[in-house]
Amino acid sequence: MNTLGPIGLASSNPYTDDAAVVADEARHAESLGFSTLWRSGNLPMLDVAVRATKAIPVGTGIIPVSEVLPADLIAAYQALQRDHPRRFIVGLGGARNAHPLETLNTYLNELDCAGVPASTRVLAALGPNMLALARDRACGAYPYLVTPSYVADARATLGPDRLLAVLLMVMPVTDREAARRAAAVPLDFLAKVGGYRRNLLRQGFSEPDIDEVSDRLLDGIAAWGDLDSIAARVAEYRAAGADQVVLRILGVEDLATWRARLAEALVG
Repeated sequence: MNTLGPIGLASSNPYTDDAAVVADEARHAESLGFSTLWRSGNLPMLDVAVRATKAIPVGTGIIPVSEVLPADLIAAYQALQRDHPRRFIVGLGGARNAHPLETLNTYLNELDCAGVPASTRVLAALGPNMLALARDRACGAYPYLVTPSYVADARATLGPDRLLAVLLMVMPVTDREAARRAAAVPLDFLAKVGGYRRNLLRQGFSEPDIDEVSDRLLDGIAAWGDLDSIAARVAEYRAAGADQVVLRILGVEDLATWRARLAEALVG
């Protein structure tokens, strides 16, 4: 899986159960030339996205292993591998308990036994122990809310032969306050508690930075501004060691138009 292309797209409708919406978005992403489409861990809608398209790999960002039974994932993988081989990137994470490494290892053991190979798996790894697990038991890592400096350190941990796909908030707006408001939504959901917050603190951000979405945080973990500014920011992540930068487009209403404009600027 470390041959994935440089620019991926995160779904703008990750939690919908509307198959028509999912299929339309997947076909649009493929037509624009994005290397990968990343969706949530909703397995039925992942199936829809793969079957609606011809060649684009579709990844899960992420399947929460504390909620999705291994048997359900294995069945989905086997069906897609039979009909559309090498199109499903199995993104895993969300071991929300006191022993996340043990939980993930146990889950991965079950996937091994069922023939879901490490080469098809990525982990939503943030901390050093989880990055090491992604290196040793998957084909790489899929972090979010990280700086280019973090990416450089993660690349050193993973080594040169593992995939590093970085999910990046992209706000194609030139007003800082509009960008801040757009970033505040996922940050409120992910970074108030838990692993994402701890990882932001490890990266040198303060509690007030996180709670207030400070300028320093906004500029550190997101891309915003005009297309040239966004392209330059994406290039920073690539230069730091990201194999793929995955665009999560926020802060604009006409998402189809902005998918196309960003694809023209970044995909080439």
